[in-house]
Amino acid sequence: MKIGARTSVSLLFLVNGFLIGSWAAKIPLFADRLQLSESIVGIMIVIFGFGSLVTMPATGVVIARFGTAFVNKALSLLAATTLLWVTLSPNLWTAGLAMFFFGGMIGSMDLAMNALAVEIERKRPSPIMSSCHGFWSLGGLIGAILGGYLLEFSSLNIHAFVVTALCLLLVVMALPQIKSSGSAKPTERAKVQFPRTLLPYLIGVVALCSAMPEGAVIDWSALYLRQELASSTFVSTFAFGAFSATMAVMRFLGDPVRSKYGAVRTVRACALLASAGLLIAGLASTGMIAILGFLIAGIGMSNLVPIAFSAAGNVPGLAPGISLSLTTTIGYSGVLVAPALFGYLAEIFSFSTVFTALAAALLLVFVFSNVVAFADSDQAVD
Repeated sequence: MKIGARTSVSLLFLVNGFLIGSWAAKIPLFADRLQLSESIVGIMIVIFGFGSLVTMPATGVVIARFGTAFVNKALSLLAATTLLWVTLSPNLWTAGLAMFFFGGMIGSMDLAMNALAVEIERKRPSPIMSSCHGFWSLGGLIGAILGGYLLEFSSLNIHAFVVTALCLLLVVMALPQIKSSGSAKPTERAKVQFPRTLLPYLIGVVALCSAMPEGAVIDWSALYLRQELASSTFVSTFAFGAFSATMAVMRFLGDPVRSKYGAVRTVRACALLASAGLLIAGLASTGMIAILGFLIAGIGMSNLVPIAFSAAGNVPGLAPGISLSLTTTIGYSGVLVAPALFGYLAEIFSFSTVFTALAAALLLVFVFSNVVAFADSDQAVD
């Protein structure tokens, strides 16, 4: 079955998110099989993040030299098998190595598919990046639901084999169009160097300030409702549910909005909305008010990172892989590293204080919003 370039890159985002959702579903059983304590599981998650942060910059260099098509083809096939290696690890040490490889491949694939999306977006009259990230969110949701079912009625190994088979099937469907979607230009291959312009670093700050609140809501919103707002476990789950649902829906709606109003105005409106949502959540007196705040925050945060990535891939004078690798490394550190710090700060102050402070951090996105202007097609430089 022949598919188009936009569908092919969307499938890659779906696969990447599906792997993350599938991993999240099996963490408790993975820990039980290897008899890992909560602290060791935390270390495993840190190893995953470290693998991503280590490999992303190198992936940017490889993309600049060999093009997005080759790198996406190689990384998507490798990444599709990574959850299997984690699952089959017989002991703590091999599991640690598998987690590093898992994080490295997932992070590198993430960077490569974003670079491919930028390349495809340049050739189209309207943006596609937000909807691509919508497919990532959808993949995570499907992975979590399917994982919960398979792990309940089968086993860790069967779950891993099913996930791997589905991922490889989707990747193979996408490969022909990825191969024909173009490669790096010779001029881009020659510009493999550390960026000397301030612009990609500022875009990275925008991505960081957008990703930190997202990571905090994912990791700590339910605990905030239970511990500080005396909500039931059932009600607490709606905090992340409301946030993630609105994130996914608004990402699919984000491209038309950005196309109509432009990247800068869209980011400004989203930043203010996200900040207001977190402020409502942080100052909430009841769980239901906090859930409403997280829902509003999800609407606002949904398109901030995708637009930042589009802008990074179109920075003039730089190979897209180099600029995008810098932005993603800075931005994803907000999801992979910052939430652990927020947990520590919450013990000293409170989660209410943390979410209120993050509302202020989102105002920095509004202040630096002009740096995403290159996300718009009329500003992009081929």
